[in-house]
Amino acid sequence: MPAPEPSGLARARALLRGSRTIPQTRWTASAVWRPTPGSLVSLLVGLWLFGTGEALLLTADLGATPWTVLAQGVSLRTGLPIGTTTLLVGLAVLLLWIPLRQRPGLGTVLNIVVISVAIQVMYDLVPAPSALAARLALVLLGIASIGLGSGFYLTAGHGPGPRDGWMTGLHRRTGHPVGRVRLAIEVTVLVAGWLLGGTVGVGTALFALLIGQSVALGLAVVRHLAPSAAG
Repeated sequence: MPAPEPSGLARARALLRGSRTIPQTRWTASAVWRPTPGSLVSLLVGLWLFGTGEALLLTADLGATPWTVLAQGVSLRTGLPIGTTTLLVGLAVLLLWIPLRQRPGLGTVLNIVVISVAIQVMYDLVPAPSALAARLALVLLGIASIGLGSGFYLTAGHGPGPRDGWMTGLHRRTGHPVGRVRLAIEVTVLVAGWLLGGTVGVGTALFALLIGQSVALGLAVVRHLAPSAAG
């Protein structure tokens, strides 16, 4: 006798619990340099949502993510637009892959370009609210957008972004736990960005607290939208 189909409530609960792994979907690419129409759309949509979330955090002006705080600090010091400094920071991190012998994928390259463009475009488009409640709402919306974008981007299967690749390369080279390596990188980048004049605040703290669950929910949403043909 076949197992009964889960109820709508059960499916909703499973969705809210999030995903503990990166699921395979109908559009997941078989290789990092072999895009399919589905994997390419998933990658581009995910990266644009990710950049949009970063822009919303910047617009709220309550503190951004560590890497955007760094890009913001560089922007303030050089006078370059935030999209340009985000691109330059991404390229600089990619150069750090060389001694670690990391190999970029299509997602690595497009990560640098698309997120930088999305941040600049959306930052210019979205008006900055003055009310604190509206600014906090932008922070939460930004974190949700980054989480959902991560779900699409990670399931595309085209390789890690420059920052994640640097983290995994350092983990492999040093033998330190990946969580400890990630924490050291994020703290160092955040302090550097703050010293350059980037904004650190409640938005930064909320991002640190909520981004893990936001990404898990984003992955669960994508798994629900496009389960693997083999699943």
